Amino acid sequence: MKALLLLLAQLCSASLVPEREKDPEYWRRQAQETLRNALRLQRLNQNVAKNLILFLGDGMGVSTVTAARILKGQLQHGQGEESLLEMEKFPYVALAKTYNTNAQVPDSAGTATAYLCGVKANEGTLGVSAGVTRDRCNTTKGQEVTSILRWAKDAGKAVGIVTTTRVTHATPSAAYAHSANRDWYSDGEMPPDALEGGCKDIARQLVENIPDIEVIMGGGRKYMFPKNASDVEYPREEKHRGTRLDRRNLVQAWQEAKPPGKVAKYVWNRRELLALNLSRVDFLLGLFEPGDMVYELDRNNETDPSLSEMVAVAIRMLQKNPRGFFLLVEGGRIDHGHHEGKAKQALHEAVELDRAIGLATRLTSAQDTLSVVTADHSHVFTFGGYTPRGNPIFGLAPMQSDVDRKPFTSILYGNGPGYKIVAGERENVSAVDFAHADYQAQSAVPLRQETHGGEDVAVFAQGPMAHLLHGVHEQNYIPHAMAYAACIGSNRGHCNAGARPAAPLLLPFLALLVLLC
Repeated sequence: MKALLLLLAQLCSASLVPEREKDPEYWRRQAQETLRNALRLQRLNQNVAKNLILFLGDGMGVSTVTAARILKGQLQHGQGEESLLEMEKFPYVALAKTYNTNAQVPDSAGTATAYLCGVKANEGTLGVSAGVTRDRCNTTKGQEVTSILRWAKDAGKAVGIVTTTRVTHATPSAAYAHSANRDWYSDGEMPPDALEGGCKDIARQLVENIPDIEVIMGGGRKYMFPKNASDVEYPREEKHRGTRLDRRNLVQAWQEAKPPGKVAKYVWNRRELLALNLSRVDFLLGLFEPGDMVYELDRNNETDPSLSEMVAVAIRMLQKNPRGFFLLVEGGRIDHGHHEGKAKQALHEAVELDRAIGLATRLTSAQDTLSVVTADHSHVFTFGGYTPRGNPIFGLAPMQSDVDRKPFTSILYGNGPGYKIVAGERENVSAVDFAHADYQAQSAVPLRQETHGGEDVAVFAQGPMAHLLHGVHEQNYIPHAMAYAACIGSNRGHCNAGARPAAPLLLPFLALLVLLC
């Protein structure tokens, strides 16, 4: 009997291998094509980057990237492993070290300050140096640091922010705000001492600090309206009401701050957004949910645009500026899915971010647009268990535990809400719907919220000077490299009269000549 089972297993395993992959020449041809592409990279793109796009997958660690690749391939009816994400087509890859100045495993605010403002900071703080202590409003003054969005705006470029979180959340707010606490979304979330100390809430800073941001899209309506004001989409739901203690309508304030003759449009649903004549719009504010936007798997296609749709609108808006643009795009709910232990939600968010990357690549040119894809941090998310080729990414491992004799899913978390004990033992996953969108994968340690991971994250780059992202870097290096490529910010000495430094490939050759002489 055992011999029969072994034979069946071997036959099944053999059937998983595509016929072409059984031929060694397939792998040799593939490797040679990769080699030819690598050799072409010796001809460096040293153009000035007219446009800059930074794609940020919040919580998109390397294990998430790999699992999203497999999911993408399986959604396209392939086995998955051989698939390629759009970001993986970028020719340059680096690693970024994500620690905060006071944290080995970072949070999204300190990391956002690093990859947007170019300086590392303490966890929980936004757009300020490490001289600021979280929650201490009185430590903020004089410690503000500016972002690459500001540098681009000062250089005359159009700028935009697109996110699937609140527009006042950690990632987007580091582009325009300076705050001792990432949670000060409106004055309704601020303690009395911070208000008395003169610190401004993040929503107010969005409207006041850089009033001429051309495109702002995401969630976060309730932080813009007076306390208890009913939400336009959910008028009967108390949790979605306005939060502002100062009774201000910041959407109105945003519109009134625009120069005479300029058209500023506010939209709150997908239909209004897609109906806009963008040639007649100078500034766009789209707030599609009271808080964060809905997960892509649960999204209402009538009321909420997808991330891809928002990115398409943003690029077409920003491309009207002849000097180019900077655009920050955040797939912010990858992180939320992981925190909730809902791997299916997280990975579908990652696939949608990748879809937006592909769309942006088609709408722009690598000759004048530097595109960078990275994450702020990782998560304690993993998948394994000796799964066979083409195993459903949300499926079971092909074995039972040799300790408790129960099956387990390939996807697991190091900690989080998926820790469940039933009758004194680990829950038997075969008794639950582990393929459900909201299934919480099992974890080793019980926590209400799963935590971030501390390992390095990937950085993918394409376009002018993309080769500057090439090894293991501190995370705060990213905006400096991007600014150098675009000739913005403080490091512009190489840009005089449009000149670029001598091709780096010449330097090793000259050094060799010196040695020979």
